[in-house]
Amino acid sequence: MHAYTTSRISLPSHSARPTLPAILDSAPPQPVSFFPAGSEIYAQGEKAGAFYQVEFGAVRIYRLLADGRRQISAFHLAGETFGFEADMTHHFFAEAINATGVRVFRFTAGADMSHQLLPLALNGLTRAQEHLLVLGRQNAIERVAAFLVDMTERQGGLRQVELPMSRMDIGDYLGLTIETVSRVFTRLKDKGVIRMLSLRSIEIVKHEALHNMSE
Repeated sequence: MHAYTTSRISLPSHSARPTLPAILDSAPPQPVSFFPAGSEIYAQGEKAGAFYQVEFGAVRIYRLLADGRRQISAFHLAGETFGFEADMTHHFFAEAINATGVRVFRFTAGADMSHQLLPLALNGLTRAQEHLLVLGRQNAIERVAAFLVDMTERQGGLRQVELPMSRMDIGDYLGLTIETVSRVFTRLKDKGVIRMLSLRSIEIVKHEALHNMSE
């Protein structure tokens, strides 16, 4: 794990920052560990025993399949937590997508944290179920539309949505090729549903139409 630790990092504002789990309210302040873009936070098979909170940047959670392909199971944005495991081993890789700051909260030896960690486990289960529903869609447009709706809601429902991940990341998350993802973005732009402000920033022009496509 390659990280630079500091407790004096100026954090950008995040208007859609979600309510943090109660367990973080009572935890002592933790320093922010900085991970450069593409650096590993933890690896599959490593010992677990902590959970992580994204302060800024974004994180992808993925697993390498037997044939060498990568399956991304989740993206985590500022204010979100990740890394909770049912046992003491990490079953996925966690990697910084861009320059990312993370706070690491370690469990106290012998402490029963089941009650405090239950909301984290249930939230993770819900997101995993939602991801399975997206993957079950037959239409590539439906998958991409559902992904954009999710990203919009997680960023406060704003018209402008930031996408820190690449088109390849999105494809590995949705089970699509990068070419298909690019074609769908172009099609949504041509239909006037979205406007491409930059490679990583889009504006939702017709939110209701996008939502209808995702259903």
